[in-house]
This record gives sequence, C-alpha cells and structure tokens, in this order.
Amino acid sequence: MIRVVIIDDQPLLTDGFGRIVDAQPGMKVVGAAHDGASGVKLCRELKPDVVLMDISMPVMNGVAATRRIRDILPDTKVLILTTYADDVHVFQGMKAGATGYLLKDCTPDDLSFAITSVHDGDTIVAPGIARKTLLTFKEAKEKPEAPSLSEREIEVITALARGQGNKQIARDLGISDKTVRNHVSSIYKKLHVYDRLGAVLYAIKEGLVDVESFEGR
Repeated sequence: MIRVVIIDDQPLLTDGFGRIVDAQPGMKVVGAAHDGASGVKLCRELKPDVVLMDISMPVMNGVAATRRIRDILPDTKVLILTTYADDVHVFQGMKAGATGYLLKDCTPDDLSFAITSVHDGDTIVAPGIARKTLLTFKEAKEKPEAPSLSEREIEVITALARGQGNKQIARDLGISDKTVRNHVSSIYKKLHVYDRLGAVLYAIKEGLVDVESFEGR
C-alpha cells in the first residue's frame, strides 16, 4: 500500500485529489494539510511514501516544504502538482528534491501512474513542462563543454528528459530495466550529478541532448 499525504491550500483540490488517490488500488491518503509548515509537521508524524505538494501556499511554500521533508525523510518521494509550467518553479522544485512534477490538470490515470512511478524510484516530469524546460535551455545554451556520453546514454537521457520512466525506456530501446539503471548510473558519474533531473538538466544545458527533437511534441 502506497501511503500518500496531500499538501495544498485549496480544500476542494485536496478533497478531489484525495478521492482520486483512494479510488486507486494499492494507494491510500493518510493525511492532508493546507500550508507548507503544517504539511512538514504532518509528514514528520506519518512518514508517508509519497507527498502530493502544491507550490503556492501560505506560511511555507511548496519548495521550502519539499526541501524540509526531503531533509528529514529522505525516503519519502515528493510529487509536485501545480498550475505553473514556468521554468523558475520547475527548477526550484527540482533543486529542493522533488522527484516528480505534474500540472494540476493531469488526468486521474496520469496522477496514479506518477505516484506509482516516483514510489518505484522513477522520475516523472509532465511533457508540457519538459518541453518548456528544453526550449528555455535552447534559447540560453552556450557551446558544450561537458563530458561525452555514448550513443545509448544519449538515448536514455533523452527519454528521461521526455518524462519516461525506466520501464518505458527499457521497452522502447529493447533492453532490460537493469541495463537502463546501469546507463543512468554511468550518466551520473560522467556528469558529476546525483539524481535524474540534475542529469537531464545538465545534459540539455550543455547541448548533449538534441532539443530540436522535442519541438512539436
């Protein structure tokens, strides 16, 4: 059973997301809070598996709350749900330790898949957010000065930038989940980063991922 806490300052949304989560097999909402500070306290008490986190909240915003939760509960995954797709909020959430980023207009199936994926150790980024991130880097990137990745590693990191998880990447590339994990580990070492989002952003910024392939998707 995946134990979920919802932190959002809008009670109607909290209730709506809660109903969606509770309707999914293998998931249960164990608590909810309406500001970041209360959310951190609740998570400290309940130690949930996954937190659904809003960004804009009173007392303590979602970015600060995410950072606090990840500090005290490193095994708890934070999935940010927000109306914002701008790069500032994306980067702030990623740097704070969020392992997923979805827009609030996602479907119930998208939400269920995202919760399961981050709980299993994958990283989820909504396609619209990924596209905006890629275009932002495309406008600002400079000449690449990064370590070279193999052709297969480029395929893997490009798939990660599209928001795909390990299992989907393995299916698409015709390789095993273990091989995907090995490629991800190699990418970490080459780029001197510690998580998937960091690897993706670094690779895009340094021109290691072809941003042209994302246009129109």
